[in-house]
Amino acid sequence: MSSDLAISATGLVKNFGGRRVVDGVDIAVPKGLIYGVLGPNGAGKTTTLRMLLGIIEPDGGHRTLLGHDRPREASDRVGYLPEERGLYPAMKARDAIAFLGALRGLDVKTGRKRAVELLEAAGLGHAVDTKIRKLSKGMAQLVQLLGSVVHQPDLLVLDEPFSGLDPVNQERLEALIIAERDRGATILFSTHVMAHAERLCDRLAIIAGGKRRFEGTVAEARGTLPMRAHYVPNHDGEGVAALLPADAVRAADGWTFTVPDEGAEATLKALIDAGFGISGLSIERPGLHDAFVRIVGADDARTLEHAA
Repeated sequence: MSSDLAISATGLVKNFGGRRVVDGVDIAVPKGLIYGVLGPNGAGKTTTLRMLLGIIEPDGGHRTLLGHDRPREASDRVGYLPEERGLYPAMKARDAIAFLGALRGLDVKTGRKRAVELLEAAGLGHAVDTKIRKLSKGMAQLVQLLGSVVHQPDLLVLDEPFSGLDPVNQERLEALIIAERDRGATILFSTHVMAHAERLCDRLAIIAGGKRRFEGTVAEARGTLPMRAHYVPNHDGEGVAALLPADAVRAADGWTFTVPDEGAEATLKALIDAGFGISGLSIERPGLHDAFVRIVGADDARTLEHAA
């Protein structure tokens, strides 16, 4: 199993100033997948990523990265976009990307050639010779991201990559992440934005209060909650509520309720037999946000909402 993992970590612990920031986190990232670490600001996501990469050492636990017990031994096979962005403002976009590739062992000539290809593919071909200081914040952030993939890493680690991006550049970034996964790379990214995790992740971990609260697929996270039904009768009136589950509440044009474990068929039959009929019916699994609230609690969920 370990040979199928790009990253494996057990019991990671980190303390700062007497405060435990990461408290026994386990993470297993399969090769070739997009893996998200979801949680509110201050949950311990950045500290966890930095321990996985060997930027800081854990106070407890063990981790391997691309088969290395010392993660920095694999640094040339890793692309990393830190939460703190930074490029030399006088550099042209092409040269900045080539420079970041050179730091990972890529020769400059190849880096410059790939930089042009990456910029054009990302819709930034017009910015090849533009200095970083003249780019918008979002475009500069994308240039830095391209610099983290120019050496074609086996593992790409992105810390809050969507922070500060406008919707157009968010779409460009999502497309790039998917393209890297399709190329065969493993992508690990942290975020506090539910929508990105729900759209992109093959698997995810939810971290809150320095602890891992969940690990699995988005569908498995949503599966921690029962399905909800939205029912619209042919005509509403007295007696409908008595035939619905106890948690049923009025919606704009009907009722919503939790689907019982045995299914909704008996409830619907009772409504039809009573003459209320069915004008509309939809049954769906609650979204990732609802699952997050269930998994971590309302307080941590509010922290995430305020940060979004």
